[in-house]
Amino acid sequence: MIEVVAKLGRGPVFLAGELLECVITFTNPLSAASTSASSEMLAWASAQIHCQFHASENRVALPPSDGSKHDVQAENETVFVPNRGERGQCILSTPPKILFCDLRLDPGESKSYSYCETLPIDGPPSFRGQSVKYVYKLTIGCQRVNSPIKLLRVPFRVLVLHGLKDYQCPQDEAVAPSNPFLEEEEGLKKDSRLADLATDLLMAATSRRSLHLYNISSSRGKVGTFCIFKTVYKIGEDVIGTFNFSEGDIPCLQFSVSLQTEESIQEEFQRRRGQPVSFSTHARHQEACLHTAQSSFSLPIPLSSTPGFTTNIAPRQLLALRCWLLTRLLPAVSLKWRLHFEFVTSGESAGTCLVRGSQPEAVTWTGVEQIEVDTFSWDLPIKVLPTNPILASYVSQFSSTNSITI
Repeated sequence: MIEVVAKLGRGPVFLAGELLECVITFTNPLSAASTSASSEMLAWASAQIHCQFHASENRVALPPSDGSKHDVQAENETVFVPNRGERGQCILSTPPKILFCDLRLDPGESKSYSYCETLPIDGPPSFRGQSVKYVYKLTIGCQRVNSPIKLLRVPFRVLVLHGLKDYQCPQDEAVAPSNPFLEEEEGLKKDSRLADLATDLLMAATSRRSLHLYNISSSRGKVGTFCIFKTVYKIGEDVIGTFNFSEGDIPCLQFSVSLQTEESIQEEFQRRRGQPVSFSTHARHQEACLHTAQSSFSLPIPLSSTPGFTTNIAPRQLLALRCWLLTRLLPAVSLKWRLHFEFVTSGESAGTCLVRGSQPEAVTWTGVEQIEVDTFSWDLPIKVLPTNPILASYVSQFSSTNSITI
C-alpha cells in the first residue's frame, strides 16, 4: 500500500498566468507487520493540468463531437488520460510531466516530487453557471506493474485578470544574461512580479472614486436620486449606495436592490430561439421607505463568486503557451454584473398615505388600509474584478491537500 499526498503550498486559488506549484509525496507506511520484503514498487507517475467544460443540455446546443469517446480509458491501459471518467469535454490541458519511473519504497520511506506549471493566461476562468461550467484540476496518475492506473485529482480555482497578458518584462531584464543554475529562482521572481503587477492593476482600477448621481423617475414624475461613488469593484468588497427621497414629487413606499450576475451564451448555441438570459442573485437589500428622506444600502460581493468575463476560445490563442486546446467549436460565454433596483411608489400624494384617527383628545395617525401603487425597475451595470488569490483561498471550497491510497 502506498499513500499519495498532493499539497498546493500557497492555496487552491491562482491568477491565470501564475506559476502553480504542487508537492507530491509518495509514502510506504510503516506497520507492525512490515518486513524487509514489504517494499513497494511504482512503475511511473505523471502530472498534468486540464480544464473541463460542461454545458447544460437544457440551455446549450453543442455540435456533435467525434472525440467524445476519448475521455474513456480502459483500466488495463497504460496511457495517462487525466480527464478519464469526467463529465463534459477537456478544452485545455498542459503538456504532461513525468515525475519518476521505477520508484521503490521501503517500509516507512517517503519521497517527494515538485510539480510546477504556468497556468495559461488566455484560458477561461473557473466558473459554475446555469448554462456552462469551467473546472480546473491537476491530475496525478501513477501505476503499479500489471495494475490499473490510479488518478489523484486536485481541483483548484483560476481567476482571470484582463490586461496581464500585455505585460512585458522591462528591457534591461529581457536582455540580461541568464544563469541556467538559477532557472527556478528566476521563475519565482517572474511569478512574483506578475502577482505584484496584478495587485497594482486591481488597486488602480478599484480605488478611483467619483460621484455618480442618478435621477430616479417614473412615468408620473421624480421619485428621488441615487448616489454611488464607484462602479468598479473587486470580489470581497461591498457595494455601497445612498438614496435621497426628499426632493421627489412621487412618494416611494418601498425599494429593493439586488446584486446580480447575467450569464449569456452565443445566440447560435442557444437551445431555444429567444432563450432568456440567466440571472443569479448574490445579495439583496429591501426596505420600506415611506416618509424617509434618505436611506442607504451595503451589498457584499462574495469572495467565492466569479468576476465578470467574456470568453471566445480559439485554438490559436494557446499554441504559443504550449497548451493543447480542443478544436471543436465552443460557444462564447459572458458574465456581467449589475445592480437591479425595484421601486414601489404611491399612486397618490404623500399626505393621503396617512389618515387621522377619531379620538377627540389625542391625534393618532395610522396607515391607510389600501393604496394604489405603481412599480418600476432599473438596472445599473457595474464591473467586478478578481482579488488577491491568497485572500480568495481563505473561503475556497477546495482543499490545499488531497490524497489517495494505491
